[in-house]
Amino acid sequence: MRLGYNTNGLAHHDGFQAVELLAKIGYESVAITLDQHVLNPFRENFSDELARMRELLERLNLRSVVETGARFLLDPWVKHEPTLLTAEPEARERRIDFLRRAIDAAKVLGSDCMSFWSGILRDEIDEHTAMERLVAGLQPVIDYAAEQQVTLGFEPEPGMFIDTMARYDALLERIDSPYFQLTLDLGHLHCLGEVPIADYIERYGHQLANIHIEDMRSGVHEHLMFGEGEIDFPPVLAALSRVGYAGGVHVELSRHSHEGPQAARRAYEFLKPLMPL
Repeated sequence: MRLGYNTNGLAHHDGFQAVELLAKIGYESVAITLDQHVLNPFRENFSDELARMRELLERLNLRSVVETGARFLLDPWVKHEPTLLTAEPEARERRIDFLRRAIDAAKVLGSDCMSFWSGILRDEIDEHTAMERLVAGLQPVIDYAAEQQVTLGFEPEPGMFIDTMARYDALLERIDSPYFQLTLDLGHLHCLGEVPIADYIERYGHQLANIHIEDMRSGVHEHLMFGEGEIDFPPVLAALSRVGYAGGVHVELSRHSHEGPQAARRAYEFLKPLMPL
């Protein structure tokens, strides 16, 4: 396992500067959230920036994953929209195009995976129709990932259509691809009462492509600094070790950017002594 940090927790830093900072703290992996100022895939110099980032990661001996949770990259008015569940087909195509670009980024960077989620269901359709819409949107993304040989890490997210592990299981019944794997957010499990967390890690150990970690309270989807929530972390990290997880364990504190360097250091100092040898 490699302790990592998500660049969305350093939103006020230049993306390359953020990666340098995290390496100096001691992190061994970075979750790079593609955004306005961090490898924006819609800029003309995207290819050049990818090459520069790959060189930086190699020089610093950092692994990476590519994250796609930028709040207003695709729509300056509505957070996270459009998604694979947006009602308008043309809008869903914009999300698919973005995810293909994220796959391209993961390919160039040699990332462990490209991580993404379903999105919120905003129109009033039944669950079966929503699931069919989601699967239809996922298929070209999965096909492109297979073509590029890039692993996908799909993340259940509170408040989104695929929120619980039960719904993830229902989705998985409709997907047949070795490239479709799991991003497991440990705080989300606690938030939604999917506990003990260690049991879920062991159940889905063979599916894990990416781990998000933060503290959280039951029933409240708020990413907290370690020690401010309710999670007991040693059994959780021990479970990751037992299942042989060897990827990044990425701290996700996207609302701590106002104290980004200090938050990243505090998280590192909390977690590093708990990481299995």
